[in-house]
Amino acid sequence: MKRRIDPLFDSFLKARKLLEVERKVRRELHFERFYTIFARSFLDLFMRLLIILFPLLFLNSGMASHSFREEQMVFTRVKEAYADKEKTVIKTLADHSISRDSLRIYLRAFKTEKKIELLAKNTSDSVFVPIKEFPICDISGYIGPKRRYHDLQVPEGFYHISDLNPYSKYYLSMQINYPNASDSIRGVHGHLGNGIFIHGECVSSGCIAITNAKIKELFVYCIEAYNSGQEEIDMTIFPAMLNDSIYSDLTSRYSKDKDKISLWSDLKKSYDLFDRSKVPPTVKFLPNGTHDVN
Repeated sequence: MKRRIDPLFDSFLKARKLLEVERKVRRELHFERFYTIFARSFLDLFMRLLIILFPLLFLNSGMASHSFREEQMVFTRVKEAYADKEKTVIKTLADHSISRDSLRIYLRAFKTEKKIELLAKNTSDSVFVPIKEFPICDISGYIGPKRRYHDLQVPEGFYHISDLNPYSKYYLSMQINYPNASDSIRGVHGHLGNGIFIHGECVSSGCIAITNAKIKELFVYCIEAYNSGQEEIDMTIFPAMLNDSIYSDLTSRYSKDKDKISLWSDLKKSYDLFDRSKVPPTVKFLPNGTHDVN
């Protein structure tokens, strides 16, 4: 004999099963929703980090793969300079036991003798040695400093190379940081001029001009120095080679020109200090336009 199920109890069992199914579905939906939200949050965080880090990684890899020399070699005239002069430069350095990878250079220009003297050393060396002279084929003006725009004077004093120009209308050029602090004090305010270079093409209107062959070579030396880590290439421009005899003659001839005598006195001290120590002196620009040279 079959057991008879109460319809009311049967309805209760069906309702409970439906409730259990509903709870199970809700749990599954809740887990799925939680997983979706978590996944989206994680993906959002990952993308934010990627956006921040990717440019840094890209820049670092770019910086590491391009040396100063490589950056300069994109210019046609720099490529020409290296094609013509790299072997000469490397041989000259090797002849003086100097490595291109640790090169440091210093420049001195002498207006009367019309020459640029290149001195060099390794970073580990204590003194500079002369390794090359570049004849100046054209130089305008007279001995004495540049004090105003359009005076056609080549500056005299303590400077550094402030820029390399591979697009110069004078083939290649290296800018000198005229006016320096002393020029700004002693020159004609508001009319000092600028744009003083060492360049090729052998023509001067206030600049130091050398041949294209020589500017190629000097350009390569400067690139190599910067490439090996030199931050600033100092250059001292003299009216002449200031040995005692020449200095005495100049100060006698220009005894009434206080501006020239004052500058030449500082340059003479620099000349003598370097000749004794073979180390460029430390130069401090003073408020009156003179220099503390040590």
